[in-house]
Amino acid sequence: MRIVTLTEESRQNLLDNLLKRSPQNYGEYEGRVAAIVENVRTRGDEAVFAYTKQFDGAEVTAENIRVTEEEIAQAYREVDGQLLAVIRKALVNIRAYHEKQKRYSWFDSRPDGTMLGQKISALARVGVYVPGGKAAYPSSVLMNIVPAKVAGVGEIIMTTPCNAEGKVNPTTLVAAKEAGADAVYKVGGAQAIAALAFGTASIPKVDKIVGPGNIYVALAKKAVYGFVNIDSIAGPSEILVLADESANPRYVAADLLSQAEHDEMASAILITTSRALAEKVSQEVEQFVAKLSRKEIIQKSLDNFGYILVADDLEAAIAAANEIASEHLEIMTENPFEVMTKIRNAGAIFIGPYSSEPLGDYFAGPNHVLPTNGTARFFSPLSVDDFIKKSSIVYYSREALEEIHEDIETFAKAEQLTAHANSIHVRFEEE
Repeated sequence: MRIVTLTEESRQNLLDNLLKRSPQNYGEYEGRVAAIVENVRTRGDEAVFAYTKQFDGAEVTAENIRVTEEEIAQAYREVDGQLLAVIRKALVNIRAYHEKQKRYSWFDSRPDGTMLGQKISALARVGVYVPGGKAAYPSSVLMNIVPAKVAGVGEIIMTTPCNAEGKVNPTTLVAAKEAGADAVYKVGGAQAIAALAFGTASIPKVDKIVGPGNIYVALAKKAVYGFVNIDSIAGPSEILVLADESANPRYVAADLLSQAEHDEMASAILITTSRALAEKVSQEVEQFVAKLSRKEIIQKSLDNFGYILVADDLEAAIAAANEIASEHLEIMTENPFEVMTKIRNAGAIFIGPYSSEPLGDYFAGPNHVLPTNGTARFFSPLSVDDFIKKSSIVYYSREALEEIHEDIETFAKAEQLTAHANSIHVRFEEE
């Protein structure tokens, strides 16, 4: 990996390079995605079936687009029993963590005749998109469905691509059943997002769409935002390790590569105060890459977006980490908890040498759907909050309103909104 001294110039060059990975730079694909979305909006099932044939080679119809109970039962027979046991263990941890995020309605009643409050309601129907393609990601199924279930969402609709024979990955189906999906449909890509957003004869319209996907999926979510809500427009995966001379270089190297293997656009960055550590990590990375199965992807990721930055001191390293605002941030320093208190911007923070990033991907419990491309400065991980909405509650008795009605009328008249003022005034005009 390239080793660079952290300066104002190198920091800015790094930030500029990382911005190239942003989904906001996918403009060349937007026209194609817009055409798919509009076609599905106007032609419904007909367009969905045609695109599924075109892109996945599958003959999908109104009769077979929804996964049946028999198909789910067959998936259980095909999935390894040990993996099923691990999925169930992970579910316990994920559900327990998200249960602590639950929000409740509240009401504040006062002696002066007023009552204010906030009513929490779960969304009625949510769509969960799960990628298919070359790999299955049952962990993503769990992470997207569980917080929706904990929030109390009425119906969870999942879409995922099928193969040319019309079969969905069995591990994906088992994870969906275990997590609590109400229905699974065999459709992927931008056409799936459009179907969820607008509804078709076969696929019901949802209130919000969550879940990761490729460029087409990301841009389709962007296109339908406003017709429905979405979680985010996610970019490629990324990891930043913050380390001093106390860190184990082998651990650091292994963790950097855990994200580099995702995608040629993935980013893996080490910021350290020790040049000796930097050089050892670079050596370990070379040795690991030579024997890992996805070495071509890893090498391209490192060549494009892999960095080792050597900072003058820990404060400079922390400042750079906060500016990068990485999706995953690992802290491997002598006093990691103290460093953690100084981190403002990160999707998920992993503390100490035994809290490696894959622990969060699969098992610990916190959600692995995280903000990318610096959006951790203002976005949060997927949570129960993403599946609820809040309504304000206002009650005033006549006596309570009488005390302040002239104040409201004064405010309204100052804004030249006389109908507003009149709405209050008529209640006391006899006086």
